[in-house]
Amino acid sequence: MNFTISSPANAVIGRYNLILQVTSGNKIFSRFLGQFVLLFNPWCPGDDVYLANENERQEYVLNENGIIFVGNAKYIEARGWYYGQFQDHLLNICLTMLDLSLYYRQDPAIDVSRRGDPKYVGRVISSMINGNDNDNGVLLGKWQGSFHSHENPSRWDGSVVILQKWRQDNYKPVQYGQCWVFAGVMCTVLRCLGIPTRLVSNFNSAHDVDRNLSIDKYYDSSGKSLNISKDSTWDYHVWNESWFIRPDLGTSYNGWQVLDATPQEQSR
Repeated sequence: MNFTISSPANAVIGRYNLILQVTSGNKIFSRFLGQFVLLFNPWCPGDDVYLANENERQEYVLNENGIIFVGNAKYIEARGWYYGQFQDHLLNICLTMLDLSLYYRQDPAIDVSRRGDPKYVGRVISSMINGNDNDNGVLLGKWQGSFHSHENPSRWDGSVVILQKWRQDNYKPVQYGQCWVFAGVMCTVLRCLGIPTRLVSNFNSAHDVDRNLSIDKYYDSSGKSLNISKDSTWDYHVWNESWFIRPDLGTSYNGWQVLDATPQEQSR
């Protein structure tokens, strides 16, 4: 007997059990046939992550190698990065990441029911890539001080080693990451789950802590600078963009959506 499974385009992603149940009179026979994994499908026109251009699907879903631009506006450096989203055990690690999130722990039923929505999954993953929310996230961030007892962020050149170390250490955050590392790992996880994703580098990048859309500087009456503002401007910052539609906002917002896993502030 042959079976064909046709899932709705908005079905929840994750692991499924396939069971055959036969009813004969008042008797019921069940047999476990196996498991399968359902992912987002950017080749499916009905899926929220559908990307019409095949060249873009090859680049933003299937490409396991990329370049991350870092440095400063006057000296831009290109770093090679191995995403490795199709390597052994990576899919299981990415699916386990969803089950370890605070979202799942707070309400498993509601969390799982929302996993057909790339907006929601993107938020969960952006929170789980960093370990600064006390959620057993993948990486701890560190920008100053000594790195001698752990890995200097500048030495990472791919996501696979980081994600495997996270799993081998029983899901304790790997030390340490900075913005391009968080973005590289997040790109791996989202591509692995079927969401088209790319990296964006921005130079002279403003960090507006109080959300007033300005970088504030304070001076006393004599013109001396006062070090009381938490706003800052970084040499560069790297984040992600993922492709999906936005039925909640309207069609004019469909397309590349910003996601940032760098833990400068706590996720919420």
